[in-house]
Amino acid sequence: MRALTWQGKRKVSVEEVPDPRIEKPTDAVIKVTSTAICGSDLHLYEVLGPFLKPGDVLGHETMGVVEEVGAEVHDIKPGDRVVVPFNISCGSCWMCSRGLFAQCETTQNYKTGKGASLFGYTELYGSVPGGQAEYLRVPQAQFGPVKVPEGAADERYLYLSDILPTAWQAFEYADVPEEGTVAVFGLGPVGQLTCRIAKNAGRRVIGVDRVPERLELARSYGVEVIDMETTSDVVGAILDLTQGRGADGTVDAVGMEAHGSPIAKAAIGAVGLLPDAIARPMTDKMAIDRLAALRSSIKSVRRGGTVSVSGVYGGEVDPMPMMEIFDRGITMRFGQCHVKRWTEEIAKVLEQGEDVLGVETLATHRLPLEEAPAAYEMFQKKQDGCIKVVLKP
Repeated sequence: MRALTWQGKRKVSVEEVPDPRIEKPTDAVIKVTSTAICGSDLHLYEVLGPFLKPGDVLGHETMGVVEEVGAEVHDIKPGDRVVVPFNISCGSCWMCSRGLFAQCETTQNYKTGKGASLFGYTELYGSVPGGQAEYLRVPQAQFGPVKVPEGAADERYLYLSDILPTAWQAFEYADVPEEGTVAVFGLGPVGQLTCRIAKNAGRRVIGVDRVPERLELARSYGVEVIDMETTSDVVGAILDLTQGRGADGTVDAVGMEAHGSPIAKAAIGAVGLLPDAIARPMTDKMAIDRLAALRSSIKSVRRGGTVSVSGVYGGEVDPMPMMEIFDRGITMRFGQCHVKRWTEEIAKVLEQGEDVLGVETLATHRLPLEEAPAAYEMFQKKQDGCIKVVLKP
């Protein structure tokens, strides 16, 4: 089959790889009909390369048609349309029974000290081949895949794989009271959906970014936007909009590669030039992140408010403003999204006749799989108004 593979820093290519097959009785194999490029994939394109090897198949936002199931898979059958959550969870272990699906103890990566295995996301998370391919093997298929209603458009449900539940969790974790205000840092796909979910829930939303197309898209959904290119003091602007108090909740939807952290950017770039054997332990245990978005999220939330972090971070020695967090009584909530914890709630919104969250129009680019390398570069460089790419194998 054809699949998008990692070949080196900022280098991916579509290659012939072996077809997936049933390996365990809890597996399924699906024929991929739609698969998207996630902002998290760009971390593989840059920062997390030391944990990949040439030929690794990328991608974790996938849906398709079931081709084959293992003997212990009973809830789906060949011919069913399904969307596949990006984290692989069993649904029955101690963590899963508490809704902590991103920490599943059945697929947890004890050797690397990380949580549940993820599709297409480095040896840290199990080296499971991803879904930017013609076919995908789905482990734990007795629990993971979500059936899609007959006749529904792929893009109405595709984002249930990752960015829609991630945005839903980001808003829930921000704990914004009714008639409260949430400030969202980063208006990429997750940030856009977080804003829409918050607006749909009746909250006031302030969105922060520097890319004109992203700002305009958020504005079209009723979001009050702050342009970082024209606003020298973003935190001050948010305080001005909230009677000097700050937002009730803030969301960092950016993560480790935020703009505005030149020293951290240089350090990350230097580590990326080292041989993998040296770079791996430095990235895993001594890494620093670009914290501009996180710091702004902390400084612009009100006393007693909540900072929700959905952007991916990887460092362990990051300097944090601990005195400010303590003095102001701030709550902070981090973590991979527990996709299936939110699936039923989100499905009720998606099943409405009107596309209230605008998921069917979020993608700015729909391309064949063979054009994935150029799409990665375009997305990474924010060219051609690119906000979201959907690939069609």
